[in-house]
Amino acid sequence: MLVFHSTNVVDGDCLSYVIPNDDAANMAAVLTHILFFYFIILAICIFCYRRILIAIRRQARVMASHSQVGPSNARQAQSQRIQSNVIRTMILVSALYAIAWMPYNIYYLLATVELIPFLSFFDSRYYAVTFIAFLYTITNPFIYATKFDPVKKVLIKMIPCKKNPVQPGDNTMSMITVTRTSNKRTGYGNVTDRHLTVVST
Repeated sequence: MLVFHSTNVVDGDCLSYVIPNDDAANMAAVLTHILFFYFIILAICIFCYRRILIAIRRQARVMASHSQVGPSNARQAQSQRIQSNVIRTMILVSALYAIAWMPYNIYYLLATVELIPFLSFFDSRYYAVTFIAFLYTITNPFIYATKFDPVKKVLIKMIPCKKNPVQPGDNTMSMITVTRTSNKRTGYGNVTDRHLTVVST
């Protein structure tokens, strides 16, 4: 609907997103675009990560209740680490989305309602803010690959790597110790008992 509304024929060329001189329609189109493609998407990200965090906390409580001797320190530490990892990833993804797409939406608002007359969708400034916005799409997979442990484990399993064969240890060398334990006096003279101990290394 927005494409049909903003398309116009200029000198025989069909140009899309050429907003007509209807201020009310322009403002409605811009606010609808910013609402659906900025604020709602940001709210969806925060909502989904919040649900993930709630599910992790619920799972941690269930595991603690099934433990016979009470929740162990190792399990609590692992649960806390997973929760902090999800929170950091949520903050990073949401903040990066808000920062990357904010210049584009501001430029779109100013150029559409013609608050600044020399702004247009055909100059280098528009391409610059568009590049910054799409840069988020490029960096988003790397955020999950480096910050989110479940995704990191899956990606590590997908990478083919050559494992070095384990060389058998040299167990042939032994240390021989001779320990004098006692001296016994018999009629045949002094007899020394020696114990031979072999220690493998």
